[in-house]
Amino acid sequence: MRRQDILARLGRPEPYDIAVVGGGATGLGVALDAAARGLSVALVDSHDFAGGTSSRATKLVHGGVRYLAQGRIGLVREALHERATILRNAPHLAARLPFVMPSYGLWETPFYGAGLKLYDLLAGRAGLGTTELLGRRQTLERLPGLRADGLKGGVLYWDGQFDDARLALALARTAVQHGATVLNYCEVTGLLHEDGKVAGLHCRDREGGGAFTVRARCVVNATGVWVDALRAMDGAGAGQLARPIVAPSQGVHAVVDRAFLPGNHALIVPRTADGRVLFAVPWLGKLILGTTDTPRQDLPREPVHLPEELDFILREAGRYLARAPRVADVRSVWVGLRPLVKPAGEDGGATGAISREHTVEVRRSGLVTVTGGKWTTYRSMAEDVLARCVHAGLLKGLGAGVTANLPLVGAEPRSADPVDLSQPPGVHLYGSEAADVQALPGADRELGGGLTEAMVRFAARREYARTVEDVLARRSRLLFIDAHLAARLAPAVAAVLQEETGIDPAREAFDALAATYVPTAAVAGA
Repeated sequence: MRRQDILARLGRPEPYDIAVVGGGATGLGVALDAAARGLSVALVDSHDFAGGTSSRATKLVHGGVRYLAQGRIGLVREALHERATILRNAPHLAARLPFVMPSYGLWETPFYGAGLKLYDLLAGRAGLGTTELLGRRQTLERLPGLRADGLKGGVLYWDGQFDDARLALALARTAVQHGATVLNYCEVTGLLHEDGKVAGLHCRDREGGGAFTVRARCVVNATGVWVDALRAMDGAGAGQLARPIVAPSQGVHAVVDRAFLPGNHALIVPRTADGRVLFAVPWLGKLILGTTDTPRQDLPREPVHLPEELDFILREAGRYLARAPRVADVRSVWVGLRPLVKPAGEDGGATGAISREHTVEVRRSGLVTVTGGKWTTYRSMAEDVLARCVHAGLLKGLGAGVTANLPLVGAEPRSADPVDLSQPPGVHLYGSEAADVQALPGADRELGGGLTEAMVRFAARREYARTVEDVLARRSRLLFIDAHLAARLAPAVAAVLQEETGIDPAREAFDALAATYVPTAAVAGA
């Protein structure tokens, strides 16, 4: 559907059953669940789908070993079962992944082994594999590149990984298949109130500049770390407690070559110097190192890493890898802001201990806000949001559970061979749509990094891509795995995209963005 047709549908006089603000994992999950139940759904995002936190995860679909250690059993159990649902419904974008936790103390293998056996127990029939205690030699075989000095053994367990941005895009497109109307680069400028109740959204098309109103019986604020800004627009709800509900936390990830940890097993360090878990995860031909947990008071659209955060990741990785990575080895470094739910009465401070569980608020005006949670539990969060909407009388009651066995776009028919996300990117990530990509002009012309001209055309025609950033950051993931390469491909991508869309693909803006994904010292060749 053309963008102008989508805009016309959004501005129709008849109210939608539900309008969702925010095209990240949570908002898209709500939109898909509502559409699959037969409700009329509109969703808008001021930027691109998954343009914020939802494209900047550690790429893990997991229960959360760290949360298990913190005693958050309910969150872990829920996430482990939702993990299996994601792997089942999107086998072209998510797959199981073996992890090894190395032990350098005699007590560590049995201690962590017992904890991970509990992890298996909580997963039950949704488990992905059996935890094993490893000797020293077995650990080194599975983690070539691990520091051998002092190594006693390790524990192998199973979790999942995924392509976060492409899974978000699959959620959007699947929602459209079920009748939803979704649009990126459409900004909410205000809330429509009638008789003291929220009755819709005032919107502005960020491309054409046109203003219009989306009328809806129920409005859901799913804007992640930015939920408080939309809550502030809700003048009718000002009588309620108006304190901010989000405590933003910044997480940094660095990407290096797979040579630092060859093989297909991920490394997990259960406790770093700041109490976090350190991951070294093979993904799309590279190795992701992360992450940090730094409180922030501001909410930039494009957060930038602090030098000390990158130093911390490389220093901690160097304690466990035989060859310590340097700043000059970093191919890309990215930053995500986590929308952690602020505990009552707290105004700042450390965020590592804040729960990753979500919260749903229904204001007197009828505005529904959801924030917190984690990518893995997006689907159960959506069910919770809709249950609260029904309870508040904003939506009619319809049966839940409709998305538990709903294949996402690209997963039909379900592939017998699960995707290998440790390998470099290619057409295999399109699942059942691979043939459609290959049928487009330019399928035999690779621009670089596994990205073909046909993939750019597919992104514009089927995947809502409007800018060079959309293609290189989220339709392909080249910005996240090799920022220099992404910058070199920008002119070619811009040319194809402009041919497809007829609009300025914002190449200059991408050049500036790509520069922030590479540490200054690395650019200088340090």
